[in-house]
Amino acid sequence: MAFCREIVDATADLVCAFKPQIAYFAAERAEAELEALIAYIHREHPGIPVILDAKRNDIGSTAEQYARELFDRYGADAATVNPYLGWDSIAPYADYDGRGVVVLCLTSNPDSTWLQDHPAGDPAYLRVADMAAENDRGNLLLVVGATFPKQLGKVRERAPALPFLVPGVGAQGGDVRAVFAHGLDANGEGLVVNASRSIIFASAEHDYADAARRTAEGLRDEMRRARDAVTKNE
Repeated sequence: MAFCREIVDATADLVCAFKPQIAYFAAERAEAELEALIAYIHREHPGIPVILDAKRNDIGSTAEQYARELFDRYGADAATVNPYLGWDSIAPYADYDGRGVVVLCLTSNPDSTWLQDHPAGDPAYLRVADMAAENDRGNLLLVVGATFPKQLGKVRERAPALPFLVPGVGAQGGDVRAVFAHGLDANGEGLVVNASRSIIFASAEHDYADAARRTAEGLRDEMRRARDAVTKNE
């Protein structure tokens, strides 16, 4: 818990959101610590939303219970969900007033293509984008991996108004410039770029919080340069 708080405090002025991964807490029977961490972020850094990375989902009534878990028990401002049971499994999350729903669309792991890229003429990831765009209530985002920038551009074409949560920058090697070139919306916005391991594990020594801050600052500056280059056509 102290490690997480120190990372949060060291980077809070550099980020637009925090995204804890529930599995790392649950595996250690540390759900209470996760609740306390989210409460700490809300109390000490108000205005910075917490996206709880849970990738939950199931059919209707069970999805309702997952939504209660993520939004009521943990107090998350948004949560990642799996779309492959259809919109009726996402609706219970979207019905929560003031909470965000981050829908897996094109994930950053290499093996995702076996499903998400098929069938060739109407790939699943674009169908997910269409579903989200059609049902958006102003609180949906799409997960679109940095490791597939051209496909990211195709998702932007199908969902021009939706924000994207973009994992894969940092430890997974996603290209920041390519992300901005293909993913910005018409206003030059619409991207929440996610870096996790490259920041929280920037150092294994006692200076881990300072190292996390330095790495986060570097990524922020890189993103600013990429955005300027794309929007100014440099």
